[in-house]
Amino acid sequence: MSEPGGSNGEFEAFKKDIDAAERKVAGEIEPGTRALVVAILVFVLLLSFLLPHTGHARGFDALVGGPTAAEAAISLPSRVFSWLALVFGVGFSMLALLTRRWAVAWIALAGSAVASVEGMFAVWSRQTAAGHPGPGIGLIIGWIAVILLTFHWARVVWSRTALQLAAEEERRRAAADRQSKKLLETLDDEDDSDT
Repeated sequence: MSEPGGSNGEFEAFKKDIDAAERKVAGEIEPGTRALVVAILVFVLLLSFLLPHTGHARGFDALVGGPTAAEAAISLPSRVFSWLALVFGVGFSMLALLTRRWAVAWIALAGSAVASVEGMFAVWSRQTAAGHPGPGIGLIIGWIAVILLTFHWARVVWSRTALQLAAEEERRRAAADRQSKKLLETLDDEDDSDT
């Protein structure tokens, strides 16, 4: 026959394993069918770098600079948008799809949101550049792709799976049980000291 303390130790070890599994599940995302949409948007964003962003300058010219970018007078907003779209729209989006980590998906969301705003400035700066070509099809497609990526990452990051919701509810219930036991023990101790 095992000692009562021994089974309690086994239970504590088992409880720690369950808690670790809950934390792991809480840190993961499940994009479902949105994973395919995000992958397609990343591909479209990559293709937009091959298309003209303004005049004869393509998206990759906006990234690296050079004589073609100087000839088309690529401005700072276009360069910043191109880098943000590449780093967050492509890089972190692919990393989030591969790792399925919530934190990486959150970074992809935040970076894509900033890139969406910067894309608006890039388009606006091309429309107001006197004597220079306006925004090209690559810039417009890239901007729309980043906006759609932002939308889809927001939906993925803020959605919770049924398993995550059940784990959170169980954690809340266990915390409430512990709190009520502590309160009852405190009341029992006060009653004992009064007698």
